[in-house]
Amino acid sequence: MRLTYLGKTSDSGKNGCPALYATDRGTFVVQGKIVTDPDALADLRDLAPDETIVEVPADVLQLGDSAR
Repeated sequence: MRLTYLGKTSDSGKNGCPALYATDRGTFVVQGKIVTDPDALADLRDLAPDETIVEVPADVLQLGDSAR
């Protein structure tokens, strides 16, 4: 899989997350903070052992609209 950087929002600062990438598979990858809150993790359904969840603000996902 190859990634194309789509951008960050002003809340991202110069480094780090959150950021959004498009893949060559027609999907998106988000870069965000790993969720470790036990209550949030307890709310998840069907999380596979090779999966994790990250938190990103809604405006980061809007960056994907420009890639379509």
